[in-house]
Amino acid sequence: MPRSTRESAMAEPAAATPGRWRAPWSGGRGALLRRPAGIIGVACATLVLATAVLGPACAPFDPLTISGGSLTPPTPVHPMGTDALGRDVLSGVLYGARTSLGVAALATAVALLLGTVVGMAAGYRGGLVDDVLMRLTALFQVLPRFFLVVTVVALLGPGSDRVILIIGLTSWPITARIVRGEVMATRHLDFTHAAEALGATPWHIAWHQILPNVRSTIAVSGGLLFAQILLLDATLGFLGLGTPGMVSWGMMVAQAQGFLRVAWWLALFPGLAITLAVLGVNLLCDVFASPRAAG
Repeated sequence: MPRSTRESAMAEPAAATPGRWRAPWSGGRGALLRRPAGIIGVACATLVLATAVLGPACAPFDPLTISGGSLTPPTPVHPMGTDALGRDVLSGVLYGARTSLGVAALATAVALLLGTVVGMAAGYRGGLVDDVLMRLTALFQVLPRFFLVVTVVALLGPGSDRVILIIGLTSWPITARIVRGEVMATRHLDFTHAAEALGATPWHIAWHQILPNVRSTIAVSGGLLFAQILLLDATLGFLGLGTPGMVSWGMMVAQAQGFLRVAWWLALFPGLAITLAVLGVNLLCDVFASPRAAG
């Protein structure tokens, strides 16, 4: 066999090897940071994440205690002003980051886990299993999620555990459908048939052959889902259905609605925090989803 033919034959299996997905930042050329969207997304996400982790330690005051005059505009002592009770807005934004982002992250994890399991089972097994799971997915997808979440939280009472569970249990259908489509496409590739021919179990094939090839799609879906859940949690806080006794961005915006004409800073700064978090996650998801990001 000529040398060129042997090299070509040796290269083909490597190209078909599963689990070789590369994250956008793993390339030698730094694909993630070569695009403006990636740079802005990383900057916003890093700022918001640092606020959630370090915010309570850096807050100048307790966000639930009076630390100044009522409705004081931004000053060197209170860079984001104070609310109607004289509480520091900056401290509220810093403390609220951990509450809002924590609820959104945990609810996203619940939704991603359910969506991935359902999507992989439906796409890999097919047949009756696929039909039953997709009918169940369609049922959850047509439910008015926002009104369902509001109703359940209002009946059971506000609380972070209830909010996380009800949002997570109602946010998985889109992820399940996306994962199902990816699994159905991957299910019939050569490396999957080769694993079956070698006697690999369905669990081994799903975990070691199929999942590594759809995890980029799962990551993008999770990022978009995180942004949606963050907005939903902020809306619950705006309606007074957030976690009692804990500061959140949505709760701060809700408390500011009666003072919009006389205290613009009350809604501006927590609103900007929500905007930066959602913008950062969405921009990162765009970079992940772009074919050029894998360059």
